Amino acid sequence: MSNKYKILVVEDETNIRNFIKTILETNGYQVLCANNGSSGKTMFLSHCPNLVVLDLGLPDMDGVELIKAVREEFSTPIIILSARTNESDKVKALDCGANDYVTKPFGTNEFLARVRATLRSIRQEEGERQIGKTFSVNDMMIDYERRSILLAGEEIKLTQTEYNIVELLSIHAGRVLTYSEIIKKIWGYADSGSIKKLQVNMANIRKKFHEKPGENKYIKNELGVGYSFKDEDR
Repeated sequence: MSNKYKILVVEDETNIRNFIKTILETNGYQVLCANNGSSGKTMFLSHCPNLVVLDLGLPDMDGVELIKAVREEFSTPIIILSARTNESDKVKALDCGANDYVTKPFGTNEFLARVRATLRSIRQEEGERQIGKTFSVNDMMIDYERRSILLAGEEIKLTQTEYNIVELLSIHAGRVLTYSEIIKKIWGYADSGSIKKLQVNMANIRKKFHEKPGENKYIKNELGVGYSFKDEDR
C-alpha cells in the first residue's frame, strides 16, 4: 500500500540501521534512513515522517540536539534507540521531548510493540480516532488501522499524502480546517506554493472520489478558508 506509516531511522551503524529497516518493512512500514544527524534533519523536513527512530551517538552531533531541533516546531513522535544505559541519558532525552527510550541490544518484538504503542498514544493524545476504528459517510468507509478507503465497496487507491489529507479531515469531520492547519499537519512547513500544492492534492482526491464540482458529497471547500469533511453517519 502507498499510504503506510512512514518511519525515519537515524542510525550511523550500518548493520543496525539495515536490521531496523528490514524488520520495520517486514511489518508493513515505509522506512527512510539517515546515517547522521544533519541528513536526518534534512530528511525529516523533506518527508515529514510519522515517527522517528533515533540513535543518540551520531557522528556529527548528539541525538539530543536533533530532538531539540524537531521539537522547536513539530510534535512528531521520537523513539530513542541507544546503547547508553545511564539513567541521566534517558532522563535528558525524554525531558527534551523523546517519547520512548529503547536500550541496545533490543528484542525485535519489544521494539515493534514500542513502535505500535507510540503511534497509538500519539493519535489518542491528539484526540484522534483510535486505531482499529472505522469512519463511514454516505457510501464511503475509512479503515484507520489498515489506512484504506472503500467507496461503494471498492478500494480507492490514494497516494500517502492524499490519504493523510483525507484521514485528517475525516478525523475532524464537521469542522472546517484552515489551509494553514492542514498544511502544517501534512507537510510540517509552509511556503509560497503550499496552498497550491494542497489544492492540487485535493483536486486529485475529489477526482478519485468521483465528486463533481460543487457536489460536496464528502469534502466541502470553504473558499478562502479551508476544507471540511461531511460528518459521520449517525
